[in-house]
Amino acid sequence: MAKTNPGRFFEDYTLGQVIEHAVPRTVGAGERALYHALYPARHALYSSDEFARASGLPGAPLDDLAAFHVVFGKTVPDVSLNAVANLGYAEGRWLKPVYAGDTLRSTSEVIGLKQNSNGKTGVVYVRTRGMNQRDEVVMEYVRWVMVRKRDVDAPAPETVVPELSKVIAPADLVIPEGLTFANYDFAQAGEAHRWGDYEIGETIDHVDGVTLEEAEHMMATRLWQNTAKVHFDATFRPDGQRLIYGGHIISLARALSFNGLANAQMIVGLNGGAHANPAFSGLTVKAWSEVLDKAETSAPGVGAIRLRLVATKGGAPFELKGDDGKYQPDVLLDLDYWALMPI
Repeated sequence: MAKTNPGRFFEDYTLGQVIEHAVPRTVGAGERALYHALYPARHALYSSDEFARASGLPGAPLDDLAAFHVVFGKTVPDVSLNAVANLGYAEGRWLKPVYAGDTLRSTSEVIGLKQNSNGKTGVVYVRTRGMNQRDEVVMEYVRWVMVRKRDVDAPAPETVVPELSKVIAPADLVIPEGLTFANYDFAQAGEAHRWGDYEIGETIDHVDGVTLEEAEHMMATRLWQNTAKVHFDATFRPDGQRLIYGGHIISLARALSFNGLANAQMIVGLNGGAHANPAFSGLTVKAWSEVLDKAETSAPGVGAIRLRLVATKGGAPFELKGDDGKYQPDVLLDLDYWALMPI
């Protein structure tokens, strides 16, 4: 009897199936230090306990995207071990900050299935929730993944494509309990630009770039216990290249956005996202942002800002799609998210 796990294939999923993902993860200060070593991350709320306390929190939480990566990593052996590509995200919300000492686990529900016309692959839609040791949901999101079939002759399931919200309503964003920017220290945060200084439609070139290194992206992916074969095994792809985990690009782009958006402190919503083109070692990642919307919140001095974050291979900023509606070949990531910023 086989003891090893080859991972799930497309025909192994059923609508409504709930998967409890293995290996809970206790996070500590080490995760924060490694996150800041792997990415040029320096938003003040996640760097300084004192800054976080002045903002009404008990201390500096783990970076929102670090928490996302831990929750996401738990799902890989069950959802995307045999994936061809991670296709998109929707309806993501951060519901509670994650602090050093918290233990995270993940569960996913299959909410959609669609076999591709080639009969060799299919798309699986899952809603994933990350919980802490108190069974509180700290975040949730939907993603859809193209997965290989084990048997091309296996019958196609009934096609169910879930209807997903394109944008999270500002009223549905969860503001961390106690958060206040009433006494915000702009000097310590690194920039003077506040919520009122940004206009809808404004674009920002974040200027800086990071060249991708093979060892760093694999170390980061191991840190999140993401076991997808395409990120490590050079024999798994015909071109012999290790595909860089899309979350690595998200974190790099978010960190680069500090230059121009240093006060977009907390991510609270993920409206949508697409990994437009694959990334490999040797590329230099740059980023730009567009302000899509703004909203007030009930928290003192706190506004919500909706941003499009675009990572590129160093191409010209502010060029997203061609006349044919397809992403430009230099675009790596198109991410639509809500962040909290001092008014």
